[in-house]
Amino acid sequence: MSVSLFEPFRLGDLSLANRIVMAPLTRRRATHGTNAANALMAEHYRQRASAGLIIAEASQISQQGQGYAFTPGIYSPEQIAGWREVTDAVHGAGGHIVLQLWHVGRVSHVSLQPGGGAPVAPSAIATTKQVAIETGFVDCSAPRALGLDEIPRIVDDYRKAARNAKEAGFDGVEIHCANGYLIDEFLRDGSNERTDAYGGAPQNRARSGLEVADAVLEAWEPSRVGARISPVSPVHDMADSDPQTVFGYFVGKLAEKKLGFLHVIEGATQGPRDVAPFDYLALRKSFPGAYIANNAYTLELAEETLASGRADLIAFGRPFIANPDLVERLRRRSPLAEVDRETIYAAGARGYTDYPTLTA
Repeated sequence: MSVSLFEPFRLGDLSLANRIVMAPLTRRRATHGTNAANALMAEHYRQRASAGLIIAEASQISQQGQGYAFTPGIYSPEQIAGWREVTDAVHGAGGHIVLQLWHVGRVSHVSLQPGGGAPVAPSAIATTKQVAIETGFVDCSAPRALGLDEIPRIVDDYRKAARNAKEAGFDGVEIHCANGYLIDEFLRDGSNERTDAYGGAPQNRARSGLEVADAVLEAWEPSRVGARISPVSPVHDMADSDPQTVFGYFVGKLAEKKLGFLHVIEGATQGPRDVAPFDYLALRKSFPGAYIANNAYTLELAEETLASGRADLIAFGRPFIANPDLVERLRRRSPLAEVDRETIYAAGARGYTDYPTLTA
């Protein structure tokens, strides 16, 4: 049976207008000083509310979880209020929106950390990549390994953030387990050399992510919770000796918890889809919830993927930056506007809320 990208989809008890998902896109427009969402961000998301589902940009669960200047958080009253303005705008336009919960782990700089401390990670292994601080891009600071007594505190930060997201009016949450950030760092043996209960065997490396899922499920029904993974993406110097085994185990355990959706970056983040061999269909078959496919999807590839049953929903990232009416452009098979790369992470409305629609 043919499945259209533009037909409705039932995600748990949410009725999505179509199968197009707006992927989370870090844009660094949060209010300086509070890292709270604001009216400009509310307008940005409102413009894109025709997506069946919006996954709002990654939002740090604590100051320790921040890796870039001016990214929004979800741990203070000001941040909850700011996100409420966003969710009200999206709901007022008929859309649905969930929040991505984020701890960057080692992908950070001392200037962003509480008291100027070192970023934290499963092991004291640095990444060679850079992050943006208030004065520009700098090398990531060397991390320190988390103590056993610190991990439950981070899990509790996720628990609080999940509750805060509900207070802010979101329709659900996505746990960020991808792109070389903290949970991904625990999962992959290239960044996790621990010899305790959180390192070594795949079951141990998956432990922190599964504990986070349990904490988030204290605040949300399972159908309103998802997880994002990037099994073979080398972003932020990530690697694993056997990704099929560790991610197969992790996804199987998430399936047992009846999570509502699995959001998978297939291939390299913002890079080639065939960067390394991986059986994504095996994940699809092991996970009874909705499978969201992500990475360099064109309209043609999206249609073919849905028709073959390899995914339920298709996530588009950068095309949503320059095309607030992406759904309509895809429906009409109209040309897509090009992204102004100089304004992706800049301040203000330029390159954020000023991209025209077809009708404009």
